[in-house]
Amino acid sequence: MRPNYKKIYQDMLTLEYPEKLKDPKIKELLGKLDTSEDVLKFNDRLFKPSREGQKNNQKLKTYDKKTMIKLLQYQKKHGHSTSYMSKKYKISRTTLTKWKLMFEEELKVPIKKADK
Repeated sequence: MRPNYKKIYQDMLTLEYPEKLKDPKIKELLGKLDTSEDVLKFNDRLFKPSREGQKNNQKLKTYDKKTMIKLLQYQKKHGHSTSYMSKKYKISRTTLTKWKLMFEEELKVPIKKADK
């Protein structure tokens, strides 16, 4: 079972930052917290993270299956190396390799191209 991030952020904003709830962009993003990547981006948008805070939080990040596959498909589509992805998303190369092995079957499915 997954935490209800929408409810958590809504309660937190109501109590501590009610002025941010009036922002239409924040309201829109609050409704789109589907993946862990969405939650991380939303959190960064709300609270400008310090460099030290980012470094400490990186150790505690977890990714759901949907986000892992999305990152691996992005890597495959654009031909990026594991080292590049590791630096860009601050994920170890070992972790990315484990994900590739875990989701080998899902990655064989061709990537859907957007209709033009």
